[in-house]
Amino acid sequence: MTVGIVLLAMIALFVGLRLYAVLGQRTGHEQQPVTRPEAAPAAEAVPAKTGPAAAGTDPAGFAFEQGAAGGIRAIIAADGGFDVARFLEGAQAAYRMILEAFWSGDRATLARLASPDVCAAFEQAIADRETQGHTHDNRLVAIERATIDDARLNGRVAEIDVRFDAYVSAVTRNASGEMIAGSMTDAVPTNDVWTFRRTLRGDDPNWQLVDTDEAA
Repeated sequence: MTVGIVLLAMIALFVGLRLYAVLGQRTGHEQQPVTRPEAAPAAEAVPAKTGPAAAGTDPAGFAFEQGAAGGIRAIIAADGGFDVARFLEGAQAAYRMILEAFWSGDRATLARLASPDVCAAFEQAIADRETQGHTHDNRLVAIERATIDDARLNGRVAEIDVRFDAYVSAVTRNASGEMIAGSMTDAVPTNDVWTFRRTLRGDDPNWQLVDTDEAA
């Protein structure tokens, strides 16, 4: 087994444990988050935007847009254990895990983290790819920024839209393993808005991915 495979396995295990710890448990404000090991201190990991669009940040420096402020306040009022910084930390871990599961065709992980509708869309894309004999050799290079675009509470159901600005190295290979598209050396920017949903004070403490879209 090569050193590279060992390192990838260790990274995947670390991310999985962090996702369970952050999205799978209800916690308070007792701990400051760390976005990713190579990042600067948490206060600088996701800096607030300047200008009229930014409503503010939590104490750890995680940003949310002006339109999300009312929804965030409503969610906090309904669930005192909700914390903006810890949610965004978990959302970034989920973003990474779901992308890697889609690229590798890991249907079990997708079913665990995404709603049935979103999971069905991922599975259809995976099936189409497999029919063509193609595989994705992609890598999430970096998440440059994760920002709450919007938040709302309908009864006990909370929904939060998170914008991810990231860089991805994307390669498509044919059945023979030959590269037919993309590049392993050039990372391309990607801008997505993912919607996470959770029933507050319910039996399931997990946030689930219920929608994906390209950012405007």
